[in-house]
Amino acid sequence: MKNSSFLLLISLSLLTGSHAYSQGVTLPRVPSPAATVSQTIGISTVTINYSRPSVKGREIWGALVPYGYNVQGFGLGNPAPWRAGANENTLIRFSHNVKVEGQEVPAGTYGLFFVINQDNTGEIILSKDYKSWGSFFYDPKQDLMRAKIQLRESPPTEMLTYDFINQTKNSAELVLSWEKKQFPVRIEFAVDDIVMKNADAELKGSTGFTWMGFSSAANYALQNKVDLEEGMKWIDAAIAQNSNFTTLSIKSGLLGLQGKSADADKTMNDALTVATENEINNYGYQLLNENKVDKAIEVLTLNTQRHPKSPNVWDSLGEAYVLKGDKKNAIVNFKKSLSMDPPPNVRANSEKYMKQLGAM
Repeated sequence: MKNSSFLLLISLSLLTGSHAYSQGVTLPRVPSPAATVSQTIGISTVTINYSRPSVKGREIWGALVPYGYNVQGFGLGNPAPWRAGANENTLIRFSHNVKVEGQEVPAGTYGLFFVINQDNTGEIILSKDYKSWGSFFYDPKQDLMRAKIQLRESPPTEMLTYDFINQTKNSAELVLSWEKKQFPVRIEFAVDDIVMKNADAELKGSTGFTWMGFSSAANYALQNKVDLEEGMKWIDAAIAQNSNFTTLSIKSGLLGLQGKSADADKTMNDALTVATENEINNYGYQLLNENKVDKAIEVLTLNTQRHPKSPNVWDSLGEAYVLKGDKKNAIVNFKKSLSMDPPPNVRANSEKYMKQLGAM
């Protein structure tokens, strides 16, 4: 009878204890709910799966979370780092190879651990063993990497939170914030290399059956000034499918970056030959943004010659003359635009400049 009561108590404790959700049906996690946060850097993703304990007025650092490697595990009996959350291991997933605090880390899933020291220094640890429970079975032999970090003081955070801040084209800071501490970790991807390799792979599939696929890949090479030879191969493949303003202007840009100015100019002239009114107009504004005012006036004048009945082309040419400081020609072109009963947006723009120039 005593044995039966003992077994009943064990069964009840398994159902009502802290691991109840892993023994029975799925129930809400109280008081440390599960959470996921993900960030895209370039075309790569970093994802954190963790549980969120609350401070609840407790002393956290040096108490609930001991300093150093003082979280005792019962699996191997080793001192262990903090599991950087609650319940199971906190997991971090990288879609591509990455640098974490300057160290190379292959794409994959890892257990994420932190150490906090009394002097506000710390460590980040990535473990290849990401399936164990918390720190209890931590084995330093499974460490993929360790790196020193400097903790920061931060505004109070009741529930443990992961976030990404200070993002750039190639990097971001992963930060764990809890109580009044912040654990920052720098994460960096070789974005250009990843994008170019991915583009090469995608162009061998269905994307390669359209000129837009090759064109977008070549334009990335142009805009980011990377692997120009590969970009040229891609844009030639796009032109073979569709020789239009977009493909030819991208090729012109790539030729210019390679120092082939004469070829670049010839190809741009070919592009303008087949360009629509809007494409010429947009190219003119691109030149204005690059402070190439005289070239922009040349291109926008071409547009007025091809589309003399469009009030917008005269309005755009007027803006170019404003930037050149040629008030007389600016007024002439704005008057021409207004004489054509332009649409409201064009009329408003021409009238605005006419007032600024003292012509209205």
